[in-house]
Amino acid sequence: MVGTSKHAESQTRVWDPWVRISHWTLAAAFFGAYFIVEEPLAVHVWLGYLVGALLLIRVIWGVIGPRHARFSHFIPSPRIFLDYSGKLLRGRAPRYLGHNPAGGAMIAALLLALTGTVTTGLMVYGAKEKAGPLAGWYAAAEPGPSLIARADDGSEAEDGEHEEAEVLEELHEFFANLTLILVGLHVLGILVSSIAHRENLVRAMVTGRKRAKGPGDRS
Repeated sequence: MVGTSKHAESQTRVWDPWVRISHWTLAAAFFGAYFIVEEPLAVHVWLGYLVGALLLIRVIWGVIGPRHARFSHFIPSPRIFLDYSGKLLRGRAPRYLGHNPAGGAMIAALLLALTGTVTTGLMVYGAKEKAGPLAGWYAAAEPGPSLIARADDGSEAEDGEHEEAEVLEELHEFFANLTLILVGLHVLGILVSSIAHRENLVRAMVTGRKRAKGPGDRS
């Protein structure tokens, strides 16, 4: 009983339920969409919609959510990020109850990369499939019959649309691959921090609880 009581007292709740649920759901949706690309396309598209919805809600939650969920609490300035990175390389980085500066910077990078992935995905879907929220925009941008008739080659306009769709698809793949690389670095950072501070950060994102703030720790 005494040991259990001490263990309970040494823990504090850091991550709220929405942060934890959105974290794991976003990861699952991204990897699902990454590996299910064309067959069936509908699965890829709906997983992309889910990623987009989670991003939007996470941005809102980053403004109005609890302390450790707010961007103002964990996204560092360049000076703080560089100072923390230097201490991390020297093995003197302090423990943070919430996200450390490197983790905060990585989250910002991941949100931007995922936003680029979703945005270009919607553009590709509209340009190639004439479907999705941007379908009407691409349909309105198509040249009328009179313009096509004046073209030297009747397929010139179609070729231009195809080239645009190819460029958008390459951008979509770039952002998706960039996100994958950032996820890998994120996992590496979690392992390094878990070892350095003797704390299971993966379990913390499941339970929402971390070791209570001790001497020298930052909030």
